[in-house]
Amino acid sequence: MNKKNDTPRQLHKRGKLLKRGYWTGAAAVLMLCVLATPAFAAGSDPLTIVNNLSDFIFSIIKALGVIILGWGIVQVGMSIQSHDASQRTQGFLCLFGGLLIAFAKEILTAIGAI
Repeated sequence: MNKKNDTPRQLHKRGKLLKRGYWTGAAAVLMLCVLATPAFAAGSDPLTIVNNLSDFIFSIIKALGVIILGWGIVQVGMSIQSHDASQRTQGFLCLFGGLLIAFAKEILTAIGAI
């Protein structure tokens, strides 16, 4: 098998591509070094950060609980209108489940878990 040699034009193209890749990478590294900004922590106590995160997560859970509670109220109202006992049971379960989820943090603090 005879391997064809690259023409000088192809070697020139390959050299240009390698040079362009090198300078692009060098420019990217330079930009990362020059444009890096330091991040300063907001507080010195890590416990406050954890408490803030916990409060944020519980507020999301409370919002979901209120949404489920509202859907339960809608289901109970629709079941009363249509006289459907199974839908009424489902509505009350959704309503009480939404109440439990909405007040999860208060319930956990009342029993001493948090």
